[in-house]
Amino acid sequence: MDDSSRADAASALGFRPDQLRGFRIGVTSDRRSEDLIAAFERRGAEVVHAPTIRMTGAADDAAVVAETAAIIAARPDYLLATTSYGMRRWVESADAAGVGEDLISVLAAARILVRGPKARGAVRAIGLDDAGMSERETTTSLVDLVLRHDVRGATIAVQLHGFTDPAQLERLTAAGARVCAVAPYRWTAHEDADRVGRLIDLICSGGVDAVTFTSAPAVDALFSVADALQRLDDLQAAFRDEVTAAAVGPVTAAPLVEAGILPIVPDRFRMGALIRLVCEHLETAGVRSLDTVAGPVELRGRLATVAGQSVALHPVGRALFRALMRAEGGTVSRQELAEVTPDGLDDHAVDVAISRLRQSLPDARVVATVIKRGYRIAVPL
Repeated sequence: MDDSSRADAASALGFRPDQLRGFRIGVTSDRRSEDLIAAFERRGAEVVHAPTIRMTGAADDAAVVAETAAIIAARPDYLLATTSYGMRRWVESADAAGVGEDLISVLAAARILVRGPKARGAVRAIGLDDAGMSERETTTSLVDLVLRHDVRGATIAVQLHGFTDPAQLERLTAAGARVCAVAPYRWTAHEDADRVGRLIDLICSGGVDAVTFTSAPAVDALFSVADALQRLDDLQAAFRDEVTAAAVGPVTAAPLVEAGILPIVPDRFRMGALIRLVCEHLETAGVRSLDTVAGPVELRGRLATVAGQSVALHPVGRALFRALMRAEGGTVSRQELAEVTPDGLDDHAVDVAISRLRQSLPDARVVATVIKRGYRIAVPL
C-alpha cells in the first residue's frame, strides 16, 4: 500500500472494499483526480472521470512578472494568500524572473492573511508567517478578515486563484484600499468535451448516483457544456431529484445552490472529508431494503439483490424499481412510474418496461401487478 492509500484508509471510518458496491460516481476534477478516483474504486464504486476544466499556468508568464513587479514597487501593507498552488507558482515565477528575493523581502514586511491551512503552509514554506486565517476558508471570509482593520489608504496585494469573485476585490476598493492582484494560474475548459457530454447523458438518465466537484469553475463548466447541448434543464433537474451533487466546500457549492441544487458538503473542506461524506450519504440515502415474498430485496445504486442474488439494472429498470422500492409495498400507478423514467413513457411502454424489469430480476415475483391500478413490490401481506 502506498502512502496515499494508507492515509486514505486511515482517515476513512468504517472503510470496506464493498462500501460503494453498486454505485457509479462521476468525478469532474482534473488536478488530483487520481487520488479521488482511487479512493472510490477501492471501496467498490464504478467511476466515470470527465474533467470539465484544467488548471494551467498563466498564458503569458510576462503578465505574472509584470504583476509581481507592480506589487514589489507598491510595497503592500497586506497580502491575501488564497491558495497553496498559487503561492508556490507565484514565487517560482518570481525566482525565474530574478526577482524572487525582492518579492519575499516585500512580503515579509506585509501583514499576511491566508484563506486556509494549505495557503498557510505555502506561506511558511517560503520562510514567512501569517497574521491570521479566514474562518470559513473562502475568499469572502478572507476579505471579511482584512476589513476588520481600517484599510483606508492601505495597499493590499491579492494572490488570485483560478476563480475569484470580482465583487470581493470591489469590496476592498470600496473600503478605500488600493488593490494589487497577481494571477499565477487560470482555469480553462478541458479539451475533451466528448467525455463531459457522456457524463451529462449519464446524469440526465440517472446513470450515476453522485457527482463530485472540487472547484466552482468545474460546476460552471459542466453547466456550460450542458447548456450548449440543450440539456441544462434536464441536468439540473436530475441533480435536484436523484443524482447527488457533492462539493468539497461552500465556494464550490455556490453555483449549485444558485441553480436550486442542494449539494452535500463536508464540515471540513478536504478531499478525505468529501470521500467519507459521499460514502456515508450513498450507504444511507442510496440503499433501500425490503422483505418480500421472494426473500430480502436490496437496491444499492444500480445493483438489485434478491435473496442473495445480484443483478445490475439498466437506467429505465432502475428508475422503475427505485420508485417501487420507495413506496415500500404500496401501489405505484403507471402515470407515476412513467414520470420517474429518464425520457417519460406512456402506459403501454411502462407495462413493457416492467415486464423487462421482471425478466432481469433473479425472481420475477418481486414485482406484483395491481389490476387496473399499477404495480408494487410484493411484500408479505
